[in-house]
Amino acid sequence: MKHILFLGFVGISALLTAFIAHPWDEPKTLEIGASAPDFNLTGVDGKTYSLSTFKNADVLVVVFTCNHCPTAQAYEDRIIKITSDYANKNVAVVAIMPNDPSCLRLDELDFSDLGDSFDEMKIRAKQKKFNFPYLYDGETEKASRAYGPVATPHVFIFDKERKLRYEGRVDDMENPFKTPKNTDTRNAIDALLNHQDVPVKTTKVFGCSIKWSEKKDLVEKFRIAWAKEPVDVKMIDADSLSKLIKNASDKLLLINFWSTASDPSKKEFPEFVTINRMYRDRDFEFISVCMDKPSAKENILKFLQMEQASNTNYLFNTDDKNKFTGAADLSWHGELPYTVLVDPGGKILYSKKGLIDPPELKTTIVNNPKIGRFP
Repeated sequence: MKHILFLGFVGISALLTAFIAHPWDEPKTLEIGASAPDFNLTGVDGKTYSLSTFKNADVLVVVFTCNHCPTAQAYEDRIIKITSDYANKNVAVVAIMPNDPSCLRLDELDFSDLGDSFDEMKIRAKQKKFNFPYLYDGETEKASRAYGPVATPHVFIFDKERKLRYEGRVDDMENPFKTPKNTDTRNAIDALLNHQDVPVKTTKVFGCSIKWSEKKDLVEKFRIAWAKEPVDVKMIDADSLSKLIKNASDKLLLINFWSTASDPSKKEFPEFVTINRMYRDRDFEFISVCMDKPSAKENILKFLQMEQASNTNYLFNTDDKNKFTGAADLSWHGELPYTVLVDPGGKILYSKKGLIDPPELKTTIVNNPKIGRFP
């Protein structure tokens, strides 16, 4: 699954072109008939797992998946259902997260509220009530390199002797709201349980590429490119602010009211830069509105440049705070910081006086139908 910023951003398209033209060698995918490589990995439950943990299972299903990928998220419920449907048939399912979290760019999180760190894996497992072990391999990627998944999710199914009998997709329908025609993973499990040859032994997989540790340099290049994006601040009057809040656009608007005189405002501002880089290539826009005096524009711009705030930034054009708060929200009395998420048409989906809860806000954004977890 590709995640590409729109091309107006400085240097991004060139970086992607260079990456595609000079890819590194991917680990070789395990071949049918090969023995299952052993592993020694920690699960989100704090336990350590290896092949011997599942020694009594007649069939072992190893799924390489992750948090952030929209395809992986689309298959979570189906993997949960497979686990429960075969729980009494001596089939074991285990999921391994293969990505190096430091090699995941912010723009690759545009369909998610969570990255691929171990702590975030714990959150996802709890949210979705995973009924299978979810193991972290992001530190060394040793097990993942031995199996050689090419995307998330990628399924490897082993028989009683732990010989690989199937590798590929879960099924042929990525869209979680449609019924698949070919349930390849289930077909392979059923064949093995009935002591039959697996009808289709390998398929192509689709999803997000594995974030191997070699991609760290590319992440740094993107950070450098983002840091070079132009930063500006424009003046805005009461009428324009009122129109802004009504949101006549076709995007979700995240608007943060802040001040350089407010320590909480400055403390949380980097979170908005992060959120902007995550979702700005979707139907989403982050806008900051400063409540400082117009005469402070030069200092405000310096702060925004330091924070690399290449989003739209406004400064209210009068010292009259009554006009400002009235134009923004009649229920708001001017406390800072103040943040609202506005749906097209002006419906307030989220409002917070004081510091935001970043995970809560990200979840609210990505769960909105305008954004969504699936393309």
